[in-house]
Amino acid sequence: MLILNKTGVFSKLSKRKIYEFLISFNFYPGKLFLHKLVLGIETSCDDTAAAVVDETGNVLGEAIHSQTEIHLKTGGIIPSVAQQLHRENIQRIVQEALSASKVCPSELSAIATTTKPGLALSLGVGLSFSLQLVKQLKKPFIPIHHMEAHALTIRLSSKVEFPFLVLLISGGHCLLALVRGVSDFLLLGKSLDIAPGDMLDKVARRLALIKHPECSTMSGGKAIEYLAKQGNKVHFDFIPPMQRAKNCDFSFSGLQNVIDKIILQKEKEEGIEKGQILSSAADIAAAVQHTTACHIAKRTHRAILFCKQRDLLSPSNAVLVVSGGVASNLYIRKALEMVTNATQCALLCPPPRLCTDNGIMIAWNGIERLRAGLGILYNTEGIRYEPKCPLGVDISKEVGEAAIKVPQLKIMI
Repeated sequence: MLILNKTGVFSKLSKRKIYEFLISFNFYPGKLFLHKLVLGIETSCDDTAAAVVDETGNVLGEAIHSQTEIHLKTGGIIPSVAQQLHRENIQRIVQEALSASKVCPSELSAIATTTKPGLALSLGVGLSFSLQLVKQLKKPFIPIHHMEAHALTIRLSSKVEFPFLVLLISGGHCLLALVRGVSDFLLLGKSLDIAPGDMLDKVARRLALIKHPECSTMSGGKAIEYLAKQGNKVHFDFIPPMQRAKNCDFSFSGLQNVIDKIILQKEKEEGIEKGQILSSAADIAAAVQHTTACHIAKRTHRAILFCKQRDLLSPSNAVLVVSGGVASNLYIRKALEMVTNATQCALLCPPPRLCTDNGIMIAWNGIERLRAGLGILYNTEGIRYEPKCPLGVDISKEVGEAAIKVPQLKIMI
C-alpha cells in the first residue's frame, strides 16, 4: 500500500497548467443540468479513460486512449511505459470527455477515480491528476474499486436489482461474487494464480500469433478467439483445472504450463523454431478456449447452486452478470448461457465496449456511491492507492465446505 504524497510517483502539474486546463472550457449558459453529474477517471492498467455521466445513466461525454498497439510490440504491459503514456494523455482525455459533455467543470457534483486495485504506477497518475482537479474545483472525491465498477456497470445499461451474482473475468482479474448492494459484496471464489485473460495472452504470444497475418493487430485473447473458429478443439485434450476441488476458485497457470509443453512438442515434431507459427495453431487455440470456457462454466454453475441453496438469490428471478474484457469472448459467453439455462437464471452482460476498462463505469460507480452516500470524501489528505485490494467479504471457505456437486453439463458449442 503506497501513500501518493510521500512517493513522488507522478510529478505534479503546475497550478498554472491546471488553471489553464480549467479555463479552456467553453461555457454553455443556456444549458441547465438538474441531475447529479460525475466525472470518472480510469488509469488502473493500460487505458487512459474519462467520462461524464449523470444520475439517470446518460453518458454525456467520454474519451479513451488505448495503449494496446504499443504493448503488443513489447510483448506485454511494461508498467513504466504504461505510466508514461498515462502522463502524456490524461489531461487531453479528461478535457475531451468534458468538452464532449458540454459540462463546465464547476457544474460537476463529484470526481470519481480508480484507486484500487491495479498497476501502482498507473494508479498513481490518475490519482495525482484527480486530486489536483478536486482541489482546484473544490469538489468531493470518490475513490473507486475497479472491480466494484465492473460489477455495477450492468445497472447503467439494464434494470437490475440487488442481489445478483457477478462473474468478473479479465486480463487481470477473475472472481465470483454476490452483489448485495453498492459496496456490499460476498466473495465466493477467485483465481488462485493468474487471470484467464492473462493466460490467453501468454498462449497467444507463445504461438506467435502476432506474426499471423489475420491476427497481427489483435490482442492475445481476441487472436485466440478468432483463430479458434478455424480450429478443431478435439484435436487436443486439455483437462480443465481443479476438477476435484468442490469450490468456486479458479486456476489457470497449470493449464498454461501444459499448453506450453504441447507447443514445444509440436515445434519439435514440425521442425520449427520458437516464434514461428505452428500448422496446428488454430487447433490449439480452439482447445485452449474450450477448456477455459468449461472451467469457468463449472465454477459459475457451483456458485449459482450455492447461492440458491442458501437463499442468497431469488429462486424465480436470479441474475448472473458477466463483465470484464474476457466477457466479450462469445464462446465463453455461450458456455455460460448453457449454465444459466440449466439453472433457470438470467444471463446479462454489459455492451462489449463497457466490458473492457473505460471511464463510463468509473463515473457510474461514482453516481451509485453519491446516491447511496457511500465513500464520498470532502478531505483527501493522505488518500492512498492500493495495487492489491480484495473485493468484499471473503466467504470462499464456506463455499468450499458446502462441497456442492455440480451436475454434468456437456458444453456443446
